Amino acid sequence: MFCRCFRMCISLFLHIVNAVEIRDNFLVQRRDSMGRLSLSAIQKITAIFWMLAYGLPADATDEYIKIRESTIIETLKRFFRVVVEEFADEYLRSPNATDVARLLRIGKYRGIPGMLGSLDCMHWKWKNCPTAWARQCTGRSGSPTIILEAVADYDMWIWHAYIGLLGTNNEINVLEASHLFANLTQGIAPLAHYVIQGKEYNMGYYLADGIYPKWSTLVQIIHDPRGQKNKLFAMKQEGCRKDVEHAFGVLQSRFAIVAGLMRFWQKHVLHDNRGWA
Repeated sequence: MFCRCFRMCISLFLHIVNAVEIRDNFLVQRRDSMGRLSLSAIQKITAIFWMLAYGLPADATDEYIKIRESTIIETLKRFFRVVVEEFADEYLRSPNATDVARLLRIGKYRGIPGMLGSLDCMHWKWKNCPTAWARQCTGRSGSPTIILEAVADYDMWIWHAYIGLLGTNNEINVLEASHLFANLTQGIAPLAHYVIQGKEYNMGYYLADGIYPKWSTLVQIIHDPRGQKNKLFAMKQEGCRKDVEHAFGVLQSRFAIVAGLMRFWQKHVLHDNRGWA
């Protein structure tokens, strides 16, 4: 019942509660000047997960949790910030040597040796976009959006996420602005050693669609495969290319707030929302 309502097991929920409660005193239950107990961390974070799981507005949680709209909004912002600070080093980070070895094993098993993940972008509608920015944020969707670039693997581990560019940009602009290849260009990225047809390689690559540039670190889909070899490769590649789309789909289905409109104004708050996701 708990997993169905809050999209996670109760042990993980309590682990998050304990971690964020240590980080931010705002979430800790205290007594006011009259000696009455304030809201507990369980109450506040339960309300937050109701918003995340069902996309509810802040005032809709008052009837069930008995918490004011202004309080839950402040709690939500603090919760995002604390989660990013507490868990970013473990989850939202570039792969280390062990992770790269695991990704290469998975790619080889799936018939795409050297693959480190699937790269793609999604547009996130911005409900409260400032009027002065509306035109430059509006792309082909007809409404203001912000673009989220992400890399996901077969296990739906989103280890790279970059959000912030406005909706009039395309995948190429986002890629040039993001830090996806920062470690590689600085020479500090873990080596990705693999062999294809007797030739050794020390740099992995990502699967991407046709709009991306033809870099050695990006492999696009073969649009019109000819011959049995190319058809087999295209079939394997298309199957692996769906990893990031699968991650986007599961994320939006399990946490309805992601599929809805962005409700905040400040870009740093939107950035923290991405970190939680």
